[in-house]
Amino acid sequence: MVNAIKGLFISCDIPMAQFIVNMNASMPASEKFIVHILDPTHMFIQPNMGDYIKSKMAEFRDQNSYEKPT
Repeated sequence: MVNAIKGLFISCDIPMAQFIVNMNASMPASEKFIVHILDPTHMFIQPNMGDYIKSKMAEFRDQNSYEKPT
């Protein structure tokens, strides 16, 4: 019998994938969202976590962006 799970497919570069994996590892067991890691740049996650991951990635990029002083 086949078990099907609804999810969201993510394709990204290796550093961003590691950021997502680390974010998942820091959550309690009941809130982990990665369903399956397919390879270093692709993963399958719970569909309700897409917006959460986008917002955390945007925060991460903003914190690590250089702004030239005026």
